[in-house]
Amino acid sequence: MPWSAAIDQVIARGLFDRIPATFATYTYDRLREWDLLFPAEQGYFERLLSLLDRSGPAAVARVFSPLAAVEENMGVDRRSWNSNGFNLGHIDFLQRSPHYAEWRRVISAIFAEIDPLLEVELGRNGRPRLVIVTSPSELPAAPDRMWTRIAQRGKRIALNVPESLDVKKYLPTLLCGGECAATNGTSRPPYSMWHISAGGPFPPFHTGEVHLSYEDLTPYRDSLMAAVRNLLKEKQIAGPQQLSAELKNLKVVPPSGVAGTDALLTSFLRSVLLAGNGTLLINNTFAEWAAVQLIRRARPERLVVSFSVRNKLKPFSSLLIYSDQETSSPVETQMDTLGTHVDLEVFYQYIWQECEKYVEYRNNTAYLFVGEGMDEMLVIGPPDFPLLGMNAEPDLAAVHAAAKEWLGT
Repeated sequence: MPWSAAIDQVIARGLFDRIPATFATYTYDRLREWDLLFPAEQGYFERLLSLLDRSGPAAVARVFSPLAAVEENMGVDRRSWNSNGFNLGHIDFLQRSPHYAEWRRVISAIFAEIDPLLEVELGRNGRPRLVIVTSPSELPAAPDRMWTRIAQRGKRIALNVPESLDVKKYLPTLLCGGECAATNGTSRPPYSMWHISAGGPFPPFHTGEVHLSYEDLTPYRDSLMAAVRNLLKEKQIAGPQQLSAELKNLKVVPPSGVAGTDALLTSFLRSVLLAGNGTLLINNTFAEWAAVQLIRRARPERLVVSFSVRNKLKPFSSLLIYSDQETSSPVETQMDTLGTHVDLEVFYQYIWQECEKYVEYRNNTAYLFVGEGMDEMLVIGPPDFPLLGMNAEPDLAAVHAAAKEWLGT
């Protein structure tokens, strides 16, 4: 039994026998990877199955009757949809069915009815959250040309930044009040504090904070790219589904300083870097995608995303997407500050939008969008967030103090 005792009791009472086979098999498959789920994901499944269990057979049958009807039209044989897992054969069966679009629509409708009920409990137990997104000092833009896609959602706040302040001390002062150290702040629940950096390492602020740096991951990224290239050479990959399944089974362990023996963090890193959307090759794409996946899966209480300047993209084919572009392309590497600025204007919006999808972040999250060295920042948050009520221009230490007060650390 890899999952919790509460879920085991629900299964023992026969819930999975009362819900349609496709839903049951997929859910059971996720539960089998219980130790690779973040606490927020585990909590979701406990609430979901508990709700279905206590709702009674008639209520469950009503919610799932449209899915049962679609499965019957598809010719789903329950004997082939069982606790052995949701595999490529199941995916192929669904996608080849002429009723696939209807099946997806019905699944969406089920969650549209269930998820609001699950959110009620989370809304009652909400707590303040903080998301800080930082931009590199090299961007060719003044504050009035920053965060333009989301500026109307918040308030631009002028900062008191001494001209003598070294730009290298800007973020440490804002994020840590000065010198950053892992002993700052109070201990929080596991996986609730994160710092994702598109550049080099940044000292952890909170005890237990997880820090992922694109540059720190260079040896691991190189190892993953080599493993994928070997895989493509040795096996005939029929399509993206088979490739995804093969990538999931890759056993490339990150360096001890990155994930150590943490199987969940190792699994998360592998899924982020092998997403096939450029996270292996582009530093800011890694930071944005890692942040979005963390918000979706871990729902962190404090998330810092530090973007950097990316290099100009080199021409490469899909066959080279898992190759180091610095060595595989003869084109000279050049920094692309303008392209970075354009990318980040979209990424700021993506991160804010992803948070606002979830009840944990709505109406109790302060978002700080900061440009290194800039004397203005964008703040989006509830009216009682301390910075929004200040009359004087806060300095960086005051921003840090307001963030600490908000989180109660």
